[in-house]
Amino acid sequence: SFEDILCLADSSSLSDITLDGNPIAQETWYKHTVLHHMMQLRQLDMKRITEEERRMASVAARKEEERKRESHKQTLLKEKKRLTICNIARQWEIQQNRVALVASLNQDKDNEPNQINGSAAYVFPEESRSLDTILSNAVQGLSVLESHLVEVEGDTLCLYGAGALECLDRNWSVQTAGMIVTVSFMFIEFDEIVQVLTKLKIKFPNSVHLKFKETNLTALQQFNALAQMHRLEQLTVDPQGNPVVNFTLWKYYVLFRLNHFNLQNINGVKVTENDIVMAERLFGILAYVASSELPHYRMLSLFGESRKKQFHYLLEGKRKKSGTESEESSDNRRYGGENTTRATLNYLTKDFHMEKLEEIKERKAFCQTYVENLVKEAADINMKNESLQKLWPQMFIELVRDAVIEIRNKNSYMKLCLQRITDQKQ
Repeated sequence: SFEDILCLADSSSLSDITLDGNPIAQETWYKHTVLHHMMQLRQLDMKRITEEERRMASVAARKEEERKRESHKQTLLKEKKRLTICNIARQWEIQQNRVALVASLNQDKDNEPNQINGSAAYVFPEESRSLDTILSNAVQGLSVLESHLVEVEGDTLCLYGAGALECLDRNWSVQTAGMIVTVSFMFIEFDEIVQVLTKLKIKFPNSVHLKFKETNLTALQQFNALAQMHRLEQLTVDPQGNPVVNFTLWKYYVLFRLNHFNLQNINGVKVTENDIVMAERLFGILAYVASSELPHYRMLSLFGESRKKQFHYLLEGKRKKSGTESEESSDNRRYGGENTTRATLNYLTKDFHMEKLEEIKERKAFCQTYVENLVKEAADINMKNESLQKLWPQMFIELVRDAVIEIRNKNSYMKLCLQRITDQKQ
């Protein structure tokens, strides 16, 4: 090895060395390395060393050092990436434990009686507070490292952690954005991903493959949100952190709901025609029931003005028992490639659902107040009407009596009328 002869470089008077016949002399870097570390040499292996050889040895040595520095840099970057991903994974696990703890405490609180001997009942408050404090301290300790990571590997955009979704607001170059084919999400709540799907399809128009790992996909209805994508050929849902994969029919539901995308692969398995037919048989009635039970005004508000005409066609097709246009052909009318009945199967995130509930409460309170005011006004009008009906006979007699008394003296009445006309003109 070169380390065996490295001590010779300390000799300033050494001018001739021969290593021919040793294993080290068979290496391609042998001559350049020796000359670089022993600049005082005049001959190597009984051959005179030229200035060109010294120069080439120096250049090769610099390249080798640059290569080592670059290799060291890449090693550091890989290690930083590994540590960052580990940190994101730990934060994700702590967050999930916190959510599970809160859910468990709420459930226990609902199961326990609200009052015990006149005082409020709590389930291990000291233990819950201490565990919550431990989780908070752990999160603060991990916040020293990056809490999210954005990385482009070839044609794949990898997003780790919820903060990585902010990268969609960057000014991506046209070349980079057009190169992205696959978008991978890891350690991000699916409800947060739903909010950026519109940005995703705008920023990366050529993306056709979505990957989900540790995203809390727990229900089939969550796949409805993927209908926002303009194009989707492949879908990968990792079993880790996505309980929905444990459902036997989840792939068939995805095929049914996203039929207009013509999915080709799900979790690396090619989609066949039989799969599509089976998905239609299993869930076709679901879309029909959803569209039938939904009120018409909700359907129209869901589709918007551009789909009203199409929706009327659908209703007419369902009402016709016979004719040139069958129910099936009417149901297959599409807008933007998406089946009308399937479009009624949508997904609302928890936050959006809570906002809707608050909005509904406000509307309900307004309507209740408005109706109460109308009822009160109607009651007042009815009361006045009843009072008028009771007083009217007497009022009528008094009106007739006053009129008769007023015109009893014709001359006086005429003078009074002329006087009134004169006063009005003045």
